[in-house]
Amino acid sequence: MAKLYIVPTPIGNLEDMTFRAVKILKEVDTVLAEDTRTSGKLLKHFEIVTPLQSHHMHNEHKTVQHIVQRIAGGEDIALISDAGTPAISDPGFLLTRACIENGLEVECLPGATAFVPALVNSGLPNDKFVFEGFLPVKKGRQTRLKVLAGETRTMIFYESPYKLAKTLGDFVEVFGADRPVSVSRELTKLYEENIRGTAEEVLRHFEEKPPKGEIVIIVGGMVKSREKE
Repeated sequence: MAKLYIVPTPIGNLEDMTFRAVKILKEVDTVLAEDTRTSGKLLKHFEIVTPLQSHHMHNEHKTVQHIVQRIAGGEDIALISDAGTPAISDPGFLLTRACIENGLEVECLPGATAFVPALVNSGLPNDKFVFEGFLPVKKGRQTRLKVLAGETRTMIFYESPYKLAKTLGDFVEVFGADRPVSVSRELTKLYEENIRGTAEEVLRHFEEKPPKGEIVIIVGGMVKSREKE
């Protein structure tokens, strides 16, 4: 029976690609990619010649049903994103849901995703955590932050380098200047950096040294949970 394969790709270091991921991408009929130019380089590196098709946030609503029909018709299709595991702050959820609703098999391979190494190397509690992804840019941002101010679990955020200082400033204002924070930048890449400290200390660091690259922010839960520990 044909199926949809969700295939993680490296978040930086190509050596993190699994043997199984390469095997699946070589065997399927089509690979759906967030950016065919970016993914084309990855496939070329691993000598994968499977046809690529564009599938991203701007066209996925229009293409989902057609892809479902193709899988139902017997095609094996793999979905990848530019980096990491599809559907984690990337396209993938809509297609996965549509396949399940239509009784089609979905198989997700284990692999790279940025927030796991960022969480583990933060030194903050990781027995319980909440993944927030990207905060709202404008509408609802302050409301969401105020709700999270009382969150007792460790929190995970994604952010662009251009908005990092603003977001850290919001954390200082809403969560408090002494809230523990860890910022991981360019994970698995040559210039990987992990900056840990209070929200105020980490903000000061990045105000003095504007960041580049992909960023994950880990924030400790509210004070009461840490006092109990």
